[in-house]
Amino acid sequence: MRRIISLLALSFALTASAADGALGLDEVLACADQPHPDLGVAQAQAELARAEQMLAESQDDFRVTLDAGLRSGRNSLNGNQFEPDHLARLNARKTLWDGGRTDLASAAARLESAGRAAQLLDARAQRRLALMTRFFDVLITDLQYAADSEFTAVTYVSWDNAKDRQQLGELSNVAMAEIEARYQESRLKRNDTLRRAREKRALLAAAMNRPGELASELLDPEIKDNDRPLPEFKDLLAVLEANNPRLLAQQQLLAASQQRLAAQRAEYRPSLEFEAETAAYSRESSTRDNLRAGLNLTWPLWQGQRVDARVAREQAQFQLLQAQSERLRLDLRQNLYETWEEIAFLRESERPAAKVNSAMRDWNLERAQAEYELELKTNLGTGMAETQMARMRRKAVEYRLALAWERLTALLGQPVATIKPVATGTEDKKS
Repeated sequence: MRRIISLLALSFALTASAADGALGLDEVLACADQPHPDLGVAQAQAELARAEQMLAESQDDFRVTLDAGLRSGRNSLNGNQFEPDHLARLNARKTLWDGGRTDLASAAARLESAGRAAQLLDARAQRRLALMTRFFDVLITDLQYAADSEFTAVTYVSWDNAKDRQQLGELSNVAMAEIEARYQESRLKRNDTLRRAREKRALLAAAMNRPGELASELLDPEIKDNDRPLPEFKDLLAVLEANNPRLLAQQQLLAASQQRLAAQRAEYRPSLEFEAETAAYSRESSTRDNLRAGLNLTWPLWQGQRVDARVAREQAQFQLLQAQSERLRLDLRQNLYETWEEIAFLRESERPAAKVNSAMRDWNLERAQAEYELELKTNLGTGMAETQMARMRRKAVEYRLALAWERLTALLGQPVATIKPVATGTEDKKS
């Protein structure tokens, strides 16, 4: 009997409240804005888009160049004698008008930059979601391990008692083998859960960008917002279409592609450039100006198929982005509907069922404890294991609800509490 008590005590120790220094959900979520490869990709894309915007907007800036040379040469005018022909020339150019190409390219770059910034916001929201998922995975696996340990303790006691009965000749070898097989299967399941618990901790450490730093204990978070009001689906859908970061980013990229297409079509238009230059020469010549200024007109009359090819490429890119945008809109709508349905199902069906099941298991455990004290039955260990399973089920419901609410927030791009119902009625007109 002391063996039973020690095994059960060990199992309860595994699920006891975490001590100081245990990892909490707030500490995990604080890693959402810290360096991580997933976030780094989105940040790099946003910085690349900002650099492209700077480049596009600088195409009509002044261009100032300095040319200088030390040289010597001869010709028939100086008697074929080598004479110095040094020069220093300062030239300034600025595009005054290019048919709108620079303006269109700049607008496309600004839209692209805004789209990448929206994708960065979504990347941060997805990081929070991933961290929460990994954190709750560890908690659920720990609860599963505690329950499996309870069942293993029960089957071990049965096997240990069966060995004594077999020695007394009260149990056959076949029956003994069946009892030992149940114990081994229970032990195998417990050890497999322990292995998965280590894997879940490794995944959590990787999500936090702390590989190798496996948390030994996690604090069970106090989840307060699972009972917040759930708006109607039509209200959520309107907010999603207006505020979802991924959808906004895709729309910005689509608009940028339109601007780039217009810029490519403007390649046939002429451009006007201002030029000013000052120069100094060591050899005087009537064809050389010390100071000059003027306007240069460039008109591309024929460029072969180059412009047509670039226009066709941009048209195909626009069609691709348009199809991706429609696909994304359908996927987001479906994700929103599934999340909305999941929250309603968990609150209206799964949570009450888990609550009743937990209450029944608690009552069964109390009855088993009373019968155990009266030495009527010896199924206390099974009752404790089933109580652990019921507790795990209730916790899993709350964790799933918290994740569903977080997914909903990520889809909407704003807290759910800020959503107002969409007006559907018509206002009365005053006569």
